[in-house]
This record gives sequence, C-alpha cells and structure tokens, in this order.
Amino acid sequence: MKLWPVIARIAALMLLVTFIVAPQLFAFVFEPLTEHGAPAIYNQSSLLSLTLSHLRTVFGAVVASTIIAVLLGVFVTRPSGIEFLPLSRSLVNIGQTFPPVAVLAVAVPLVGFGEAPTFIALFLYGLLPIFENTLSGLTQVSPLTLEAAKGMGMNPRRRLFEVELPLALPVILAGIRLSVVINLGTATIGSTVAAKGLGEVIIAGLQSNNVAFILQGGLVVALLAALIHDALMTLERAVARRLGR
Repeated sequence: MKLWPVIARIAALMLLVTFIVAPQLFAFVFEPLTEHGAPAIYNQSSLLSLTLSHLRTVFGAVVASTIIAVLLGVFVTRPSGIEFLPLSRSLVNIGQTFPPVAVLAVAVPLVGFGEAPTFIALFLYGLLPIFENTLSGLTQVSPLTLEAAKGMGMNPRRRLFEVELPLALPVILAGIRLSVVINLGTATIGSTVAAKGLGEVIIAGLQSNNVAFILQGGLVVALLAALIHDALMTLERAVARRLGR
C-alpha cells in the first residue's frame, strides 16, 4: 500500500476536523473574500453542530433506504416476487424522477418544516442505486454455487443469508456508497425548509453575498463526501478480498 495516499487522507481528515471544531483559526484564509466588514467565518450557529445534524439526516435516510431497497431487491429476485420487478422499479424511480426540491414542496404541507421533509426527500433519492445494486449482486451469484449450496442441504432461507447476500455484499455496498455521496450534497437543500445542516451556511452566504460563507459550506460538504466515499470504498475492497474477489 502506498504511503502518500494514506498521509493525504489523514491530513484531509485532520484539517476538516480542526476547521469544524475551531473555524476561527482559519479566519485569515477567508477574510480576503469578504466585503464591507462582513464576518469571515459563519457565526450564526456552530459549524460542528451543523455538520453533525447534516450527517445524522444523511445517514438516517440512507439506513432507511438500505433496509427498504435490499428487502425489495431480495423479494423481486425470489420466484414468488419476480413478477413485481417492473412495479418495484417504478416505485424506486420516484426519487430520481422528481427532483428533491419538488419532494420537499410536497412533503412540507404534510409533515411541516424541519428535518422530516428533508429525510423523506433523501430517503426517496437514495433508493434507486441501492435497489439496482442489490438486484445486480443477487443475480450475479453463480447458479453453480447455488446448486452446490442446495446439494449441501441448504434450504432457500439459508442459501439467501449464507450464500447469496454475502456474495452480493460488495455490489450492495457500492450502491450504498453512491447513495451516501449523492445525499451528502443533496441534503444542503434541506436548509430551505429550516432543516439544520451545512446548507444553512451556503444559503446564508447567498443571501448576504458573502463568498466566504458559501465556500465554507461547500468545502466541508466536499471534504465529507470525499472522505466518506474513500472509507466506504476501502470497506468494499476489504469485503471483496475476504470473498476472494
């Protein structure tokens, strides 16, 4: 394993954590981007609390998407559920068909302002990649492997949990990774409906014409996405190696 990529990741993580915890240390970097004595660092709320709220919403939505998408993927790959595949695809495509802003507009009158409409939008938006990767992973399991498992006396339930899902896991994890990365950026729109998150910093910058705020929110989201993508990719590779791929 090359050393420099590891050092770069650790440095990026340390930089991100330091900036989130003590952003005033970086005020000198953003001061040239401000005008008319505007603050260089977002000061209407704690960057740490906004980041944690952002991550909580994203990962909560991804967990919910994963549970539903994987269960649906398993169901439509069974003989009793295969006829529901077209309907299932139509349902999980809803999140991709309607932009998150449109989902927020519909959800707000139903559940009110705050985190709930954002959660719904991210949940719907994250279904498709996980569902499609679950389908791909399960259908790519070799029929010979399934026949061997059946010959060993495994019933359908044991074959699913001991053979199919473990072999499909790297592909499913790739779908989860894609869903997380997409939702990290998409979650910023939640601040338009009063959800706590890093979008609040970006929107405040747009409203006050403060480029420093916009850059701060964008950089934190971008670094989070890059680091989490890298961590999940490492997990995928570790699982694939364990399976001998």
